[in-house]
Amino acid sequence: QVQLVESGGGLVQPGGSLRLSCAASGSIFNAMGWYRQAPGQQRELVARITLEGRTNYADSVKGRFTISRDNAKNTVYLQMNSLKSEDTAVYYCNAQTKYAYTNYWGKGTLVTVSS
Repeated sequence: QVQLVESGGGLVQPGGSLRLSCAASGSIFNAMGWYRQAPGQQRELVARITLEGRTNYADSVKGRFTISRDNAKNTVYLQMNSLKSEDTAVYYCNAQTKYAYTNYWGKGTLVTVSS
């Protein structure tokens, strides 16, 4: 069965950095990415990356966040630099299976940016 396990969230000061990891298993995944949801807000796309390495970023994180993946480990990463209070949210890993195009979600990891 497909399983996505996130890690790396926590409390960080403004301007600091965090690196999120999502280890996926149970399938071959085409697109993998990160979404986030702040209190009272809708879930939004942060970044995604395809199996071929094509990336997309939300305008609010361009130049600060970098998404990458290790295909051998079936793991996607999100390097988060120059963090702002506005980045505070629960971050969810998302993965789309290569053949059935089914989307799966992790349970989420909380990122809190505060002084």
